[in-house]
Amino acid sequence: MNLPNKLTVLRLIMVPVFFISFCLPQWFGEGAEVISVIMMLVCYLTAELSDLLDGKIARKYNLVTDLGKVMDPFADTLSHLTFFACFYGMGIMPSLAFIIIMWREFSILFLRMLMMGKGKAVAANIWGKSKTVLYAVVSILSIVYIVMSHFIPGEWQNPYSLVLTVMFYLAALASLLSFTTYLSAILKSRALSGMTR
Repeated sequence: MNLPNKLTVLRLIMVPVFFISFCLPQWFGEGAEVISVIMMLVCYLTAELSDLLDGKIARKYNLVTDLGKVMDPFADTLSHLTFFACFYGMGIMPSLAFIIIMWREFSILFLRMLMMGKGKAVAANIWGKSKTVLYAVVSILSIVYIVMSHFIPGEWQNPYSLVLTVMFYLAALASLLSFTTYLSAILKSRALSGMTR
């Protein structure tokens, strides 16, 4: 297994560790809050850094593999949905935004599998890139909110929650637009027209 794929595996490992870290205060009480937020930050930053590096390394050194083509988007979907499930469970992510993003992620994963079966890639678009940036921004803001709410109670929570809500809806909108753009491009290309039914 090459380095980019090892980094993707590392990202997959960080996902359940992030979830466990998030749940520590619920399982062991307030005494686990400090270790919880530290572990969450470490897991999130490690996952995002590995996501950034694996693609760059694979393209730069021509280390793109069939396993990597499948595992990387799967790791992205698994990590984002795990992060967002935690934020939704804490009540800081709107249910509508969570549902839209969850449906989009599973749908695009399904489309990618269909296209790979035809030996074709799903090309990136501006909305997909915007979605990625918004996912990262809203995840960082959410983790900061979780950290601050543990240690700095106060009036700041209401305006911060409003900002988070707006950002989550923007992320959901970008995810929806990126999916419709992908789907439209695939339909226009007729790449799947020869598929047996």
